[in-house]
Amino acid sequence: MQMSKLDPKFSVVQYLDIDENHHNQRVDNYLLTLLKRVPKSHVYKLCRKGEVRVNKKRVKPDYRLQEGDIIRLAPVKMDEKTVKPIATAGLFMKDQILDSILYQDDFILVINKPSGLAVHGGSGISLGLIESLRQIFPEQRYLELVHRLDRDTSGVVLLAKKRSALTYLHECFRAKKVNKQYWCFVKGTWPNRVTLVDAPLKKNDLQGGERIVVVDEEGKSSQTRFRILKRYERYTWVEASPITGRTHQIRVHCASQGHPIIGDVKYCDEPTNKIAKSVGVKRLFLHAASLRFPHPDTRESMEIKAPLDNKLLQVLNNLPEKTAQNRKP
Repeated sequence: MQMSKLDPKFSVVQYLDIDENHHNQRVDNYLLTLLKRVPKSHVYKLCRKGEVRVNKKRVKPDYRLQEGDIIRLAPVKMDEKTVKPIATAGLFMKDQILDSILYQDDFILVINKPSGLAVHGGSGISLGLIESLRQIFPEQRYLELVHRLDRDTSGVVLLAKKRSALTYLHECFRAKKVNKQYWCFVKGTWPNRVTLVDAPLKKNDLQGGERIVVVDEEGKSSQTRFRILKRYERYTWVEASPITGRTHQIRVHCASQGHPIIGDVKYCDEPTNKIAKSVGVKRLFLHAASLRFPHPDTRESMEIKAPLDNKLLQVLNNLPEKTAQNRKP
């Protein structure tokens, strides 16, 4: 067995003190975060074999850690071929990610995520935003995603620097104390009468493993509010405020009205996207523009806004607007 691909400190017995950041966290989740480059199956094997002990006792993977607990972790011995590769691209993207920081303090970090960057690795993606940030800020003992955005969606992403902050913010999301607003550029003339789309959504897996979401009466209840920002000759710039938080919700709700989001390879037709590319839209034109939430420490309401990238701003500025006499009610 070779350990050259692992952090050398895990080649010896480790004694780990649990502080308030990890109070009430499951021990398996704690270890999966700690041993980022070790496969999940191996982490659970360590637990089964008793190589993970809390306060000198064996524990099951679902044990909830308490502040003051001491974890004894036996040496982690892994075959070099089995260890997950280092996400070196995270350091390559360091400047871009640092420039995307919108706000941070001792409790939270807010990023204006670029389009094309997944929020986390997996499903064939070796590197995501969270892995990159952990490499850029190795001194940050705790850093977790509070919510997620699709890979091709840009805009506000909220992360927690303390477990207490993560728990509180998750409660806020569940209690609908968080308000999200998105900007989307859609095909055609969005009608004034459509201010709320209430259409249940269901996930379908297509042949080849691709996932697509459809409007289906057997799906989960889903609602999105819409507001027109500006009309163009072939397009409409609209603001979408999701009431529920389903996968691809805004994208499918737009498409269900006959106004798919430009650049959407799943839900917008190819000829429309081809025309849009000629005017500069070469990505999904969906942007998480703002996020309002209570601060996990002060409980005061915060609103973080993410500017649209220059390429999309240029598209909006250069396209001809729809004149008043040509507008449809």
